[in-house]
Amino acid sequence: MLWEPRSGRLAAWGNALLAGAVSPDDAVEAIVGDDAVHRVEGLPGEAAPVGLTLALGRLRRLGVTGWRVALPTPGHPLGLSGPPDFNARALEAEEAVVGFGAPYGLVPEVSEAGPAGDVHVEVVWRCLAVREAPPADVPSLGEAERELAEALREATAVLTRLDVAGSGPAADAARDAYRARAEASAARDVLAPGYPPRAVRVLELAQRVSLLVSLAYDDGHGGAVSAAEMAARGAALRPVERVARRAQVAAYNAYVEERERER
Repeated sequence: MLWEPRSGRLAAWGNALLAGAVSPDDAVEAIVGDDAVHRVEGLPGEAAPVGLTLALGRLRRLGVTGWRVALPTPGHPLGLSGPPDFNARALEAEEAVVGFGAPYGLVPEVSEAGPAGDVHVEVVWRCLAVREAPPADVPSLGEAERELAEALREATAVLTRLDVAGSGPAADAARDAYRARAEASAARDVLAPGYPPRAVRVLELAQRVSLLVSLAYDDGHGGAVSAAEMAARGAALRPVERVARRAQVAAYNAYVEERERER
């Protein structure tokens, strides 16, 4: 299954809402997706959690003119700009959205309840102060596209040599799900209305690369039977994962980057 961060959906559709390309109801429906409900806690002027529609409107009035995505991991504060409290919460969640134009950011806290197949998911976005500074380690769309192509070639060569292609029922099912989603993308917006075609292309490639990396990891030992070969596989996959995450952030952030260039 392809991973689509909640912060990516919020940034993409939040930006489309700011651009007037979608209605508030359509934006919120796209952000919530298959979850049961999303609320925002800590919004200035509100003592209790509020709905997304009110929150996005309030943050716009407070000066937010765009949303960026952060997908940090330990040792890689991708997309973050501080302060430490916000960075720590974003690192724990492994994602966040950062406002452009006003110093506010949102970090998701996800709770699940119910049996398998009928899980009720609630998301609380915690609104916190952020530092207005360039985000860490985010490439341009052009850089991201070049990095993805190069990383994919190098990793494919290594994994092929180690006979790690991703096989078995789980891998087949994941590939089928990817193909189905790729076919469906022709009839839907991969990001949200208003994003440039190059951002859509970069995000699609980044998601594909992430899937291939996941399949390689989930394949077990495959042909890599020695410790040295297993280490080589990990060494090949880690840079590709990093590149794919950087590319996803670049794609989601393309709306804000264009606004900055227009200044």
